[in-house]
Parts: sequence; C-alpha cells; structure tokens
Amino acid sequence: MEAFVNSLNGILWSTPVIYICLAVGLLFSILTRFLQVRHIKDMIMLMFQGKSSEAGVSSFQALSIALSGRVGTGNIAGTATAIAMGGPGAVFWMWAMAFIGAATAYVESTLAQIYKVKIDGQYRGGPAFYIEKGMGVKWFAVLFAITAVLALAILMPGIQSNSIALGMENAFKIPTWATGLVIVALLGLIIFGGVRRIANVAQLVVPFMALGYILVALIIMVMNIGEVGSVFALIFKSAFGAEEMFGGLVGSAIAWGVKRGIYSNEAGQGTGPHAAAAAEVSHPAKQGLVQAFSVYVDTLLVCSATAFMILFTGMYNTVGPDGETMVVNNLPGVEAGPGYTQAAVETAFPGFGAGFVAISLFFFAFTTLMAYYYMSETNVAYLFKNSKWPMFILKFVILISAFYGAVKTAGLAWALGDVGLGLMVWLNVIAILILMKPAIIALKDYEKQKKQGLDPVFNSTKLGIKNADYWADGYKEEKEKVS
Repeated sequence: MEAFVNSLNGILWSTPVIYICLAVGLLFSILTRFLQVRHIKDMIMLMFQGKSSEAGVSSFQALSIALSGRVGTGNIAGTATAIAMGGPGAVFWMWAMAFIGAATAYVESTLAQIYKVKIDGQYRGGPAFYIEKGMGVKWFAVLFAITAVLALAILMPGIQSNSIALGMENAFKIPTWATGLVIVALLGLIIFGGVRRIANVAQLVVPFMALGYILVALIIMVMNIGEVGSVFALIFKSAFGAEEMFGGLVGSAIAWGVKRGIYSNEAGQGTGPHAAAAAEVSHPAKQGLVQAFSVYVDTLLVCSATAFMILFTGMYNTVGPDGETMVVNNLPGVEAGPGYTQAAVETAFPGFGAGFVAISLFFFAFTTLMAYYYMSETNVAYLFKNSKWPMFILKFVILISAFYGAVKTAGLAWALGDVGLGLMVWLNVIAILILMKPAIIALKDYEKQKKQGLDPVFNSTKLGIKNADYWADGYKEEKEKVS
C-alpha cells in the first residue's frame, strides 16, 4: 500500500510540477504588480473590518477558518521534514513560496467571492463553484468537488490526528487510541454545531495558539542572540549551494521547500477559497487581500518560528544527496518531525519541550481538522445542494478518518496526505490559470475606488463579469447578525 502511494506521489509531485507551482505564483505576482507588497497595509486593516451576517461570517472569522486550515501540523512536522530532507536552505524556499503564494491566494480567494452562491441561507463558494460558473465546465467542477471531499475528509485528516496522537504519546505516554477518541469527541461537538460554531472556535483559538508558539520561538532566539547572523547566513547560503556542507542539496532544498511550503500555506491548493467565500464583504478583493495575508501569517511567522527554534539550537538531522548518508546527525535515531522541535525547546527549557510541542500540535492540528470538515461540507453542498443526508454521512466519515489516522503509521499518513494535496493542486492550478482575469479586474476596480476615496463596492454587471449572480447589479448588504 505505502509503496503504491509513494509511487503516485512521485508523479503528482514530480520536479516539473513543483516548478509549475513556483511559476504560477510568480505569474500572478507580476499580473497583480506584486500586491503582496503594495497592499500590506490594506491586508491588515481589512482583517478587522466588516461584520458577520445571517448568510456569512466576518472577514476576521473567515481569516481564522482559513488559518485553521493553513496553520496545522505542517508548520511543525512539515518544516522539520523540509530541513531534514533539504537542509536549512529549504526554509528559504518555503519563504519564497509564501511571498509569491500570497498572490496565488489572492486570485483563488477573490474568485471564490466573485462566484459565491447562497445554499440553504449560507454563502458557499470555492473551486467547484468558480469552475462551473466561471469556466462553464460542469464535469470539471464535479471532479474537483469529489477530489476535495476525498482529500479533505478521507486522505488528509490522518496527518493531523496522527501528529496529535504521536505528540501526546511521546510527551505524556497517552495511548494513540485514547487520543483518537478524544479528538473524535471534541471534533464531533464542534462540527455538529455548523459553520458559525466552527468560526467562533477558530477566531478564539487560532490567534491564541499562533501567538503563544511564536513567543516561545522569540525567547529561544533571544537566548541564542549571538547566532542570528550565522543562522540566516546558513539558510541563504544553503538555499543556493554556497554552503559547502549542503552544496549537493540545492535541488532537494527547492523541492522540499516548495512542497512543504505549499502544504503549509495552501496557496493554490484550493482550500482557502472555501473560507474566503463565506465572508460578508462589499467587494471580493477585500477578502482576497485578507487571505493573501494569511499566507504570510502561516509561513513567515509560524513556520519560521519552528525553523528558528530548530536551527538556533542545532537540533536537527539532514540526509545527504544519496538519501542514506547523514550530512548532519545531531539527533541520532530521531525521526524527522515534531521530535526536532521538542528537542529544540528542551535545550532552552528542560522538561518543557515535549509537552509544549504536544500541546501546540494539538491546537494546530485540531483546528485544521475543523477547517477540513468545513471545506468538505462546502463541496458536499455543491454536489448535493440542500440534501441533509450527505452532510450527516460526511460528519461520520471525517470522524472515522481522524480516529484511523491517530493509530496508523506516520509515514503512510503523510504519503496519503500528499496524494490528496497533489490531486487538489493539479486541478485548482489549472482552473485559476484559466479564470484569473476576473480576479485581476476585481483588483483594478478595488484600487480605482480606493483612489477615489470610496469604500469599494463590487458590481459584476458593470465590470462585464458573467455568471457572478450574487454581485449582479451591485452588492446587496445582508442583515447583520451578532456572533
């Protein structure tokens, strides 16, 4: 089974595919005139504007749901794996992926807003919706929706629950099956409460967990302040083969940095647009910019926190170009993953590292499971419209997947997750390349109205964007709802 899954990953994540992801992000950056630099102020301001309504959530709630999906085990285990397989230079390529990925996140999230619809009184949107309405290709939309449900409800939850279970077992000697049952109980309590409960939990938990994790990383950096220059030099030199020790790992650094960067920040994957579409905003570009900033939060802050803890303390191993010889072997016998971060924190705070990382993993991975359910639910809503039974079945499917992931091997969990991610990336990247024009038009319209001193309001009819039914004849403000 694992051999077949790995061979499939060899196709989905072949070198050309990795470079295509980089090229797409760079293309969108150029077409949007590097909005990820020009509009940083707007990104931050827009996060805290807008309120929830009967049909949608606030911009901050939508950001929190998206960050729930972006900030997961990939920020801890994924970053460690990238360093283990690609060396410190992989961190630079994760940063590069975040910078250009912000433009990709803008495009896909803005498209989700432009082509969103109302189903059973709630905003729904995402790749399946913009593929059908924007491209007019129903079978392609259905294919994405089915793939997304397969990936998000069956293949990818195992990575999150597996990381939680292993972390709890290592830190507190709790059996993986017991952790699996706790995950199922808590997740069930939240997902049976609907999207508003998911949004409310996310907006409380996500900022708290991210800030706490970054704070510990900053403390470790201050404790090793004399290493700042050498660590940054190591990252940049290794990224381009200028560091002798990691000279043969440039290709691996790029490949693992891009792959784990995409897995972590999810730009281009097609997950972020689901949450983006749920926001109550007067212009699609507003939520597009907010979601672009979420990529920065995920990679430049949280992933960097992991990388700095590991590199500043030297608690990592790196495999050589032959895949067997160890270039760095500072943690003999320790598998690439949370163990690196645990060891790093232990060097600064003896007796604290294992527990801290286990609890961090729990919050990071659990909120990702919540986001996976919401995204799966959106695609089930697309496939079955208002039917209640498919939604009911979906809840049990993701709960079973989460429990199964908690007790299966880490290698298989990551391999299955990479398959799910790869399938979604392939389909979504094709779609947004074809459909990017409306997102570019929306950005220009947003900028034009801002220059006029207006609060931008979208009108798809005036802009000549077809099938954007919600925005036809202008934005219609929904009734507010305090949440």
